[in-house]
Amino acid sequence: MAWRYCGNQIKLWRTQAGISREELGKEAGYEYESVKSMEQGRRKPQLRLLEVADQMCGARGLLLAAQDYLKPDKFPARMQEFLQAEAEAISVHSYQTLLIPGLLQTEDYARALIGNRCPPLDDETIEERVAGRLERQEGLRLRPAALFSFVIYEAALRTMVGGAEVMKRQLHQLLEFGELRNVSIQVLPADGGVNPGLGGPLVLLETAEHERYAYVEGQETGALHTAPEKISLLSQRHGMIRMQALSLEESARFISKVAEEL
Repeated sequence: MAWRYCGNQIKLWRTQAGISREELGKEAGYEYESVKSMEQGRRKPQLRLLEVADQMCGARGLLLAAQDYLKPDKFPARMQEFLQAEAEAISVHSYQTLLIPGLLQTEDYARALIGNRCPPLDDETIEERVAGRLERQEGLRLRPAALFSFVIYEAALRTMVGGAEVMKRQLHQLLEFGELRNVSIQVLPADGGVNPGLGGPLVLLETAEHERYAYVEGQETGALHTAPEKISLLSQRHGMIRMQALSLEESARFISKVAEEL
């Protein structure tokens, strides 16, 4: 919608100034079809086009001001409700199977993940997504009264996201976060056989108003559950996962051992 509105404004200002698409495109360095696509909202209006159109049409900064509304979202749309609940939560209980939880990721780890999405993201979106993930992470330290518990399946510790050096720094950061009073990190070892965690990751949340949520994410999907029966089922499953995970001390030693092997 932001693309369409901005493109329409470019068209209105251009038409009012008596400037053709060809003239605008030539001055900005874009082909006719590219300008047309941006005006119709099928392609994001580029900063260069906004700058040139603003100057040629005498918009006095009104067109250029649109650039702030064209920045990519820091988070996928499917996560918006979950992130709002997470920001208000007094407790967050997370279980992850193949990846380090987003709240615990280093910048290099996050960039390696986000930068290798399929289909690929543009550079601007990658930077916004990385920044958004790091902003979420600040809550671990800025909200000392909130409880954060993480259970991480062994496979996530051994998946070489970004290479050995990136993973070593990531594992060391897990140990650092584990020293915070409001953060607990446990490892679910892979040699424990069949366990409830093999069904996939999940997150349980509780707000200050004691509203409870459960979030389950998959390939390009995310569901925030509020039904008591669903939350009860996932809470029972999470409880069994924590029971089969290593203790905090054993988990720290396990993470240190994996880091030493890199």
